[in-house]
Amino acid sequence: MPIIEVEGLTKTYRVFQKRDGLWGALRGLWRREYKEVEAVAGIDFSIEPGEMVAFLGPNGAGKTTTLKMLSGLIQPTAGGATVLGHVPWRREDAYRRRFALVMGQKNQLWWDLPAADSFQLHREIYSIPKDQFDRTLGELVELLGVERLTRQAVRELSLGERMKMELIAALLHQPQVLLLDEPTIGLDVVAQAAIQKCLRDYHDRRGVTMLLTSHYMRDVEALCDRVIVITLGSIVYDGPLAGIVERFGESKLVRLEFKGDAPDRAELERYGEVSRLEGPRADVRIERHHVAEALADMLNHHALADVGVEDPPLEEIIAKVFEEARLAHGAA
Repeated sequence: MPIIEVEGLTKTYRVFQKRDGLWGALRGLWRREYKEVEAVAGIDFSIEPGEMVAFLGPNGAGKTTTLKMLSGLIQPTAGGATVLGHVPWRREDAYRRRFALVMGQKNQLWWDLPAADSFQLHREIYSIPKDQFDRTLGELVELLGVERLTRQAVRELSLGERMKMELIAALLHQPQVLLLDEPTIGLDVVAQAAIQKCLRDYHDRRGVTMLLTSHYMRDVEALCDRVIVITLGSIVYDGPLAGIVERFGESKLVRLEFKGDAPDRAELERYGEVSRLEGPRADVRIERHHVAEALADMLNHHALADVGVEDPPLEEIIAKVFEEARLAHGAA
């Protein structure tokens, strides 16, 4: 049975439209004009227990709005959803004790106090037994390697260190569902990798269900096997991460190393788009279904020292999905 089930979930905002100029501003004092903005347009999806799902989309696509509805922070305009058998926006205590929301741009810890003091406050809020609290805190501190930082004032921590403390606070009550909104935003590569490893290890130990939004494709590739892509409020893809590469990755990147200098650009462009040509090395983008034929022809005419065939970067494929959805919406 799905742990998260969403049916026709819709959120529409009524937005005030300010007219240009002084006269327009004065008119707005007496006669205000509004327009309807559909942030989420009747989406449907379900997530099974223990799944780690990436929820991707460009800015303004409806990702954060959806997470806020699933966490009960805002109510939908239409449609419905259940998480762990609860309707989120009813805000029942029994539900709030079973999920956690982590937002990379929001703080839940007291700024001037050590994180350890905020952890104790969370223990009281969630009525966590002391032995369970100590055990869970010790496990998380070990996973993230922050034993020496919990007694330091939060304002004195780096961004990466603060994010680790935020993650600990969110997991102290052992939630069954974890909603993550840009958890690694602004972090350096080392801090990103530490957060990814913690989430992966915690999932392996606890089987927690995760729904993750991120603009860093490293997060997606490191954590998620399934991807839901939303743009302009509607879902345009829901399936395996590998499937999105097959569906939208029309070409492959073929890396070539020749014995001696590479052929000139004009000759290589017979096979596809040349993205690099330096000495004996060349990178050529070739349509997926022509790769085998192109390589066979190259081997017949040139001496190759090495060949590599790669899918295009995930960032590039996701950007293509967004652009195709935008163009389709404009044509509709």
